Amino acid sequence: MRKAHIKRKTFETDVDIELNLDSSKKPVINTTIPFMDHMLTLFAAHAGIYLKINAKGDTEIDDHHLVEDMGITLGQAFKEALGDKKGITRYGQFLLPMDEALSYTALDISGRPHLSYEAEIKFQTTGFNYDLIQEFFIALVNNAAITLHIKMIKGRNNHHIAESIFKGFGHAFATAISKNKKNKNIPSTKGIL
Repeated sequence: MRKAHIKRKTFETDVDIELNLDSSKKPVINTTIPFMDHMLTLFAAHAGIYLKINAKGDTEIDDHHLVEDMGITLGQAFKEALGDKKGITRYGQFLLPMDEALSYTALDISGRPHLSYEAEIKFQTTGFNYDLIQEFFIALVNNAAITLHIKMIKGRNNHHIAESIFKGFGHAFATAISKNKKNKNIPSTKGIL
């Protein structure tokens, strides 16, 4: 089974992630940031994977360190769980409506990190800093070594936009990691990803 258990402990954060790409057991997410608990639960449920995260950090300063370190650790877990990537579909894309919000996500488990992120989320003075969504995906992409495109097509409500992005990423990820019944090899003419 495609599994990983990654821990990252710094002077600022302590992140422990268990991942099973072949189990759809209910996710268990405890990050001390309720918004990220919600988004990561949505991601795991829509990806059809088991994800367990226990994370804490210096959120009394702000949420940046913890959100970024969760992206780093989750990216490392993805990379480890996918192993040599033999037999995966490799590519995934999804167009996801969430009420008035609509986003498009496309990804390639390419071995080459790249993020294109286009989402106009409005600044607000209280609550979760929505700019950290991009920081999370930068860290994830760089550590998972995947190419990821996220484009908000329309939206008004920050929460709906974020849900559209995380759910869409889950669906695109599910397709990309799915087993290709016709090809059990590494999905690249180079023979390596």
